[in-house]
Amino acid sequence: MNRSCFLSLAVLLLAATVAHAQTFGLGGAAPKQERVTAELVAAVSAAAPGQPFQAAVKLVHAKDCHTYGKVLPPGVIGKPTKLTWTLPEGWQIEELPWPATHQVPSTDGAISEGYDGTVYLPVKITPPANAAVGSSAELKVKVNALVCDPKSCLPFPKEVALTLSVAAAPVPNAANAAAFGSTPAAEKKSPEPATITPAAAEAKPAATSAAATTAPAANPVAAPKSPLPFGQLLLYAFVGGLILNIMPCVFPVLGIKVTSVVQQAGEDRRKVVLHGLMYTVGVLLSFWVLGGVAIALNKGWGSQLQSPAFNFFLAAFFLIFALNMAGLFEIGTSAIGVGSGLQSKGGLGGSFFSGLLATVVATPCSAPFLGTALGATLALPASQSMLIFTLIGLGLASPFLLLSLFPGLISALPRPGAWMESFKQGMSFLLFGTVGFMLYVLTNQIEGLPVLFAILSLVLIALGCWIYGRWALPHKPARTQNIARLLTLLAIAGGLWFGLPNASAKRSHAEESVNLKDPDALHWETWSPEKVAALRAAKQPVYIDFTASWCWTCQVNKRVYTDTGLRALFKQHHVATLKADWSDENETIRLALEALGKRAVPVNVLYIPGAEEPFILDELLTVGNVTAALKKLEK
Repeated sequence: MNRSCFLSLAVLLLAATVAHAQTFGLGGAAPKQERVTAELVAAVSAAAPGQPFQAAVKLVHAKDCHTYGKVLPPGVIGKPTKLTWTLPEGWQIEELPWPATHQVPSTDGAISEGYDGTVYLPVKITPPANAAVGSSAELKVKVNALVCDPKSCLPFPKEVALTLSVAAAPVPNAANAAAFGSTPAAEKKSPEPATITPAAAEAKPAATSAAATTAPAANPVAAPKSPLPFGQLLLYAFVGGLILNIMPCVFPVLGIKVTSVVQQAGEDRRKVVLHGLMYTVGVLLSFWVLGGVAIALNKGWGSQLQSPAFNFFLAAFFLIFALNMAGLFEIGTSAIGVGSGLQSKGGLGGSFFSGLLATVVATPCSAPFLGTALGATLALPASQSMLIFTLIGLGLASPFLLLSLFPGLISALPRPGAWMESFKQGMSFLLFGTVGFMLYVLTNQIEGLPVLFAILSLVLIALGCWIYGRWALPHKPARTQNIARLLTLLAIAGGLWFGLPNASAKRSHAEESVNLKDPDALHWETWSPEKVAALRAAKQPVYIDFTASWCWTCQVNKRVYTDTGLRALFKQHHVATLKADWSDENETIRLALEALGKRAVPVNVLYIPGAEEPFILDELLTVGNVTAALKKLEK
């Protein structure tokens, strides 16, 4: 080996030795600090059977490092932090609102939103009532986060655990008392999800903002009020379902069924009763499915309408129905018309399908009383929640069921005749109106060319229906019928494919600061928990409109804001008006609604300076009830 090779090898060995020593802290070198550490902490050192307590995942970030919140704000590039809990059998967990994120430096030098310093991500945990005193339980949580410093980002998967003993009474953990507030352990005062107050734990000097502690802050939206008696909730559920029958999104379906009821007027009572029961079963089955999904996924009422694809399919579905009722074509045995055939033939399958359809189109509506009943399901066991969904379904199905159980009411209806075709065609315009409403919803969810594609695709679907009605007739040659059916399938399938919106087509819901068409209009700003907290801290009244483009009642409510007297009251009291648009899926808005005890929109609330809890208005707004709410600011 020559001298130069030997020297090169010696240098490499020396470098490797130094690197090894630095890595393992040898030779006096300090070990490298972790970007973030995770720990599971609780407000108690011993839990009690059936008594909830607070716990939190404590994240401690190194200097200049940050992670992200549960939901990424618009425009922020990163990865939401996710917690996956593993608890012993029978132990229940309830999410609490996380602290607000704040501005942090990103890797490209821009400003991002996230957490740094020390932050607590809180939950409420309830042991089973039959937990054995003297036993112990291990609580586990897996943290999946993205931790970033000014140069790079790395995934942070970490599982942490905490073992608690079970005692006859909860034992507060003095070491964590400052982080959780003074009385977090047993939460004896109220069954509400308690909030964790800002604390001085992990306190830092005022110049150390990068390492500031973010304790589990109080939710800027108040916790739900004490639940109503369960019997009253069931009554609200039934009445709310009953009122759904007269809502614009449900009435078209009832109009279709009126036709079939009239056709059955001359039939025997047993068959008519069966129709009513099948319709009711269809409604109930739909509500049980929706209720089960809502409970399992913790989704809100009408959340499926946050999907542009679902709304597009619904628009196409109602268009085909409307064209059928208008007389453009008659459904035969083609697979395209299975749904419409069941509906229009009036058999037991048609009544069952009508019940399913009634529930699908009812979801954009949150009738008076219904919002209260749905909101209560947040704090109820699954069995009681499903009973509430059952009562809503019975309320929706009751008019048709009543007609079937009392055939005298049916016999009082006009006898079948030639007038029925005109009636049927007239009812088609209600469905065309529903198609128009679904297109309105789509224009609030997507923008640009995808809107045009959706409209043109409906034209292509209508062309397919016309081909079917023109050439797929029984008296036409078999070859002509088959070609017509094939072209119909191609037109409808092509239209659905051509117009189907995708995720990239979603539009931004940023609010315009000025309404140029109406300079006197209220100035609506985009809602956020941070904005609410800042306005309330400044002692300014805050009015929040939780709304969605797919919510018909929400659109009806907007008419009150055109009243000049009402606008004057808003300006007189310097009320900040915020709009929380739930048209698309938004976890932060969902949690805010749940904190108010609500699960559906519309929800309108007024924060009065000096009052801890907001004033919640009725679901259906009038100039009178909004004025009465604003008058409370004068007291």
